[in-house]
Amino acid sequence: ITVKQTHNYVSAGIIRHNCGKTLSAAAETAMHATGQYPEWWRGKRFQTSVRGWIGSPTTQTTRDAAQMLLMGPPGEFGTGMIPARSIVDYSKATHGVPNSLESVIVKHVSGKNSQLQVKSYDQGRLRWQAATLNFVWFDEEPPMDIFTEGRTRTNVPGNFTYMTFTPLLGMSDVVIRFLKEKP
Repeated sequence: ITVKQTHNYVSAGIIRHNCGKTLSAAAETAMHATGQYPEWWRGKRFQTSVRGWIGSPTTQTTRDAAQMLLMGPPGEFGTGMIPARSIVDYSKATHGVPNSLESVIVKHVSGKNSQLQVKSYDQGRLRWQAATLNFVWFDEEPPMDIFTEGRTRTNVPGNFTYMTFTPLLGMSDVVIRFLKEKP
């Protein structure tokens, strides 16, 4: 993945950045949800609607970063990476963070609707169980138990997870998994 003027690149399966990592993942998430891929896209293409989860450390951080880039600012939904014409419906979260979303229904080019659910790590591992998903986007480093649950949700060939984070937690279990264990 590269983004003009931001110097992102993939090395050893990890996106490296100068800036723009969350923007890059929001663009990829929107492509999968809508099925609208640019000609140059060489990554995974879903031919039909998808189910995906987007998560960050808290509902507030999810709202302020991933949700904002995907949907646009509150009151201007449809100005982000998912265009207004593709947004079928959305539901607001009921757990007290103003303008945060729980789910978004997106029109896919196949004619079916994709489902995106918005999660946070502080909801705990139990809220990350019981679904089969096409993808999970972790925006910021998840705790290992959340990472493991997210990976389990995509445990079908062709499905995957992706993460966007700066390793501020140092050699955490998640970072070690990629740098030393090399699964």
